[in-house]
Amino acid sequence: MNPMTNMKNVQKLSDQDLKLGGKNSWHDQYRDSAWIFVGGLPYDLTEGDVICVFSQYGEIVNINLVRDKTSGKSKGFCFICYEDQRSTVLAVDNLNGIKLVGKTLRVDHVQDYRPPKENENTDAETKQLYMEGCAPEVQSQSSTKSKTSSKTESDTKRSHSHKERSSKKEKR
Repeated sequence: MNPMTNMKNVQKLSDQDLKLGGKNSWHDQYRDSAWIFVGGLPYDLTEGDVICVFSQYGEIVNINLVRDKTSGKSKGFCFICYEDQRSTVLAVDNLNGIKLVGKTLRVDHVQDYRPPKENENTDAETKQLYMEGCAPEVQSQSSTKSKTSSKTESDTKRSHSHKERSSKKEKR
């Protein structure tokens, strides 16, 4: 199917969802996948550029900007994985059909994403990205609590020293 026709069909489905109030949405069939496809990207965009645009709808945990194996240049499409599947619905509804640097983007859900196969030319950083994604590490609650308690203690010390300075000024 022509990409523009597909994009218009996705927009029609989204409009129908709005009229029906969102019950039994066409997005529901993709509720088990947090991956989206983005096509029509300008060739000079990097992963960072794509993340800047798409992160407005949720935390991106992985991106695969497909590149030519020999030249390393972008092929103009990528796959993005969000931390929360609901972000995919927002991205598809809001970014499908927009113009970015003069090119119309096509954004759609991906049912069964398979990461690219590794080959002997894949560098260590890329292999690590395939395995771990690009999301920041989630801290355990115990380490978060200890940081919070140390902040509270230092804030308390600061407020006490501020009160001491204020009382000295008043005595003068």
